[in-house]
Amino acid sequence: MYEQAERDSSVRRFRLSESFIDNYRDRQVPWGPLGYITFKRTYARRLEDTVPGTVGTEEWHETCRRVIEGMFDIQKQHVARLGLEWNDAKAQRTAKDAYDRLFTLKWSPPGRGLWMMGTKFVQERTGAGLFNCAFRSTKDVSTKGGYLFAWIMDALMVGIGVGFDTKGAGTATVRKPNFVDDVYVIDDSREGWVRSVRILLDGYYFGSDVPRFDYSAIRPLGAPIRGFGGTSAGHEPLALLHQSLKELYNPRIGETVTSVDIVDTENLIGKCVVAGNVRRSAALALGAHDDREYLSMKNDEDKLYSHRWGSNNSFEAMVGMDYTWHAEQSQKNGEPGYIWLNNARTRGRFKDEPRDDDRHVMGFNPCVEQQLEDAELCCLVETYPAKHDSYEDYLKTLKIAYLYGKTVTLVNTHWPETNAIMLKNRRIGLSQSGVVQAFAKHGRREVYDWCDRAYDHVQDLDEEYSNWLCIPRSVRMTSIKPSGTVSLLNGSTPGIHFPESEYYIRRIRFSNTSDLLDHLRKAGYNMEPDAYSPNTTVVEFPVQEPYFEKSKKNVSMWEQLEIAAQYQHFWADNSVSVTVTFQPEEASSLKSALEMYETRLKAVSFLAYKETGYKQAPYEAITKEEYEKMSSKITPIERIETETEGAGSKFCTNDTCEI
Repeated sequence: MYEQAERDSSVRRFRLSESFIDNYRDRQVPWGPLGYITFKRTYARRLEDTVPGTVGTEEWHETCRRVIEGMFDIQKQHVARLGLEWNDAKAQRTAKDAYDRLFTLKWSPPGRGLWMMGTKFVQERTGAGLFNCAFRSTKDVSTKGGYLFAWIMDALMVGIGVGFDTKGAGTATVRKPNFVDDVYVIDDSREGWVRSVRILLDGYYFGSDVPRFDYSAIRPLGAPIRGFGGTSAGHEPLALLHQSLKELYNPRIGETVTSVDIVDTENLIGKCVVAGNVRRSAALALGAHDDREYLSMKNDEDKLYSHRWGSNNSFEAMVGMDYTWHAEQSQKNGEPGYIWLNNARTRGRFKDEPRDDDRHVMGFNPCVEQQLEDAELCCLVETYPAKHDSYEDYLKTLKIAYLYGKTVTLVNTHWPETNAIMLKNRRIGLSQSGVVQAFAKHGRREVYDWCDRAYDHVQDLDEEYSNWLCIPRSVRMTSIKPSGTVSLLNGSTPGIHFPESEYYIRRIRFSNTSDLLDHLRKAGYNMEPDAYSPNTTVVEFPVQEPYFEKSKKNVSMWEQLEIAAQYQHFWADNSVSVTVTFQPEEASSLKSALEMYETRLKAVSFLAYKETGYKQAPYEAITKEEYEKMSSKITPIERIETETEGAGSKFCTNDTCEI
């Protein structure tokens, strides 16, 4: 495999001074209502990972240090390798500003960055761990066979959300593998799991030898996974994947590979990654608009609950097509999603003239904020305009966010074809969250004006820093991601989406073995056993939304569509991730809405707004009086001492890709 380039040991690591960090050790962080708990549960790494011999897990000032030092060390190493000028005094000033703005949560790396930036895994193994998402086309499956699915599995296992298409359907015939008596001992590593899947699938695509797999070297259930975090689930999920793939392909021998075969293969891989206790998987399947078999896959409930939950299924929409059938499907279960690939290939911001510099785009990431070529990755960065009092201050934050995204494009992955695309495109995604909060604070027209002027500022920054780093300009730089866990840190609404209510309960599930539960119980949070999952406790967090104007329940689908279109016009030269919620009386208008917005968006999905009927729902609207009663019983938690590190960022940009 292509390995990450070794760092130059003669170049001193970039470090912030202890005296600077001391200023933040005891400073209060402007957490949102769930911010500190989310941080400790998700992003706080073991201190031993960065300072051998220490105990406990990171506090926020330490995570900020790891991220900022890792970011500027990548820049410094790049400059040293090329023999360029490095001004340490200037870098220190910028790094301190970046640290302060991260500490005060005016911007944030993606969850991937909070979890992986500055770690040995990135420095010594692969830079792939820093990227949110990817896209892989199956158009070459007849010649690349199992490698394509192994690539997807590899990406999912390092925490990358992956979009993929079904273009390989009809191009290959399932062959009978040559099962031999040779024994293949599967290595106890990510690479070992991935290679075993490639060997098996190559047997079905090329008729090649498939040995008997020996799982004895794989660490047992519960053993720690070093480097990436988590604990092992043993070998069973991998053995089940091998068996499931055989059951999928054996009846298909001699027949042509279909779009359903391709999606089922990825879904089974995603199921394994989830069960393997390494990462959740996030995947988006992109099929043809007239492939009814593919578009109806999730109607089979047995297979849906078995594995077909493993991807959000979308299709390539064509401007001018008849949306009648698809709109009716969207009313049932929120799928399929709509992706206008030609819009992505020919447009940046819709305010600007058509352009042809991104014509090789093949698809999107799972949350559809990034258009991507085959095997391309993306890095997203989040900014929060509502956390700023002036446009000038927002521009300073945007500079730091831009620098983070651009810096991540300097690292190599362990995939040669990916590196070739990344070195050329340098694609990043500067995003905004808390958009509806910013509307309430600054005014809608003012926010759109900020977007328009700030986009030009980003172009100027890219010219300046690309020239300094001697790398190409980024082909695209702005987007709107759905956000999620990261936006919980400072209490922002996710992306351009509206909040559940002004006052609501946010329920989060914890394993009964989590040592965070004792701290939450002592602090006065209400908690109860999970009604659906054993060995799980549900904790209730009361939330009040700042700058509240309206909720998901009372915002029309037309307003949501228009906000997405305006952000595609003024800000996003990649894409705007939006899941439009609609009321029952709006359902019949989905077809008309698609016809009206097909030339103003690159992607969209729809989801009926309804009460779930489930006990302990993730969100529950409450009254002001109920909020105040719950809050009065809670003592704020200022610090949690624990030996249990966070779970890590799950995939893509957040815990849930809504599309």
